[in-house]
Amino acid sequence: MRAIFFDEDDAQTVVARLRADGFEARVERERLAGEDDDEDHPWAVVSDAPAFMLEVLVDTHDGWLDEDDGGPGTGEEHGDPLPPLHLPTAPKRIKRPDLG
Repeated sequence: MRAIFFDEDDAQTVVARLRADGFEARVERERLAGEDDDEDHPWAVVSDAPAFMLEVLVDTHDGWLDEDDGGPGTGEEHGDPLPPLHLPTAPKRIKRPDLG
């Protein structure tokens, strides 16, 4: 899970707090699509801390949570990939089932 902050000091403060509480945490520079100026990129705190703890910290330090780890609908955000799809092997006959 990632917490996003626009101020590097806030991101570093959150990392220090999470590490003091025994969690793994690191700061990364978050590159936003279409953003050209490197100075405007926000800071991402990546951690294994529980979501409720990160929610409190982002509220305190004016950030937001990015819970999308595996992409929409992949199931990977919870560690369980989706099973393979069962696709038909032939076209489905709707009008004249007696031709098959």
